[in-house]
Amino acid sequence: MLSKLLIAWCLMSLCVALHATGVISAIRWVRAHTNTDSVQPFWSWTWLFIRIAGWIILFHLIEITVWALFYCWTGAMADLQSALYFSCVTYTTTGYGDLVLPEKWRLVGGVEALTGILMCGWSTGFFFTVVGLMMAERRMMEEPEPK
Repeated sequence: MLSKLLIAWCLMSLCVALHATGVISAIRWVRAHTNTDSVQPFWSWTWLFIRIAGWIILFHLIEITVWALFYCWTGAMADLQSALYFSCVTYTTTGYGDLVLPEKWRLVGGVEALTGILMCGWSTGFFFTVVGLMMAERRMMEEPEPK
């Protein structure tokens, strides 16, 4: 059991590192965006949100694929398609239950679900921060210049 927890911890660590890479890249986009004067701030911010959402979802899919590849490699899932489906359902905590891991790997699936919750929460927090920056920039643009 401890060896399985160690394996799950390593997979979780890899996902955190991957997610950090994605968020740091997105932070650079946000910094570049807030340093420019936009003629149409609504469309500029909307386009930024679309790019961030796509980028963050890509990283979630990469993280899901890491878990799926592990399940295939260990034989816990019969094929990559099943492993990707199971991993996606587990990571997002949808949990249909139509596919399950063999008993010896079930604890690893639970850690994947916890990892998914954390990574999705991190993404949500990042989006909330970007909205806060957008609102602050909007207030600055609407304030009259001091006389």
